Amino acid sequence: MNPETILSEMKKRMDGAILSLDKALSSMRTNRAHTGLVENIIVDYQGMEMPISQLAQVSVSDGQMLIIQPWDKSISETIARAISTSDIGMQPNVDGDLIRLTVPALTQERRNEIVKLVRKRTEEGKISVRNVRRSSIEEIRNLEKNSGLSQDESRRAQSKIQEITDDNIKIIEENSLNKEKEVLND
Repeated sequence: MNPETILSEMKKRMDGAILSLDKALSSMRTNRAHTGLVENIIVDYQGMEMPISQLAQVSVSDGQMLIIQPWDKSISETIARAISTSDIGMQPNVDGDLIRLTVPALTQERRNEIVKLVRKRTEEGKISVRNVRRSSIEEIRNLEKNSGLSQDESRRAQSKIQEITDDNIKIIEENSLNKEKEVLND
């Protein structure tokens, strides 16, 4: 393996960490109803864990209500149970085949709880990026020790790894701040 391959793999893994964080942030609620609130909630369906987005059609009605229409009508109650036990803080209403989820206005207390959750997820994202950095630096050091990569090349690669890490941490912080503003100002 060469330094370019290590850097390329590292970028992919860091992009994955940012994508995962973005997905988590999009599922946190604001005052507006949006399908991201429930799409990734995991439901136990016939012994398999699946996100709601694979089990039902999720749509927004009048800006304050989500309508969830399961493709298999027999799992409405299971989906409703999964929603009520999730951390979104809303209770679903099962109406025949449909599940209705009214998005109430956020209280200041709930906004503060969501901001804490945003910060927690942000820190987890940063830790994930730093773990990728650490393993990439280890790979570079092993390459230097085992296959004759020069110290200068090793230092250049490690400095590039740190530069990419810093850029990704900055992206994570920007996404987090945007979400916090969205939660506090809606």
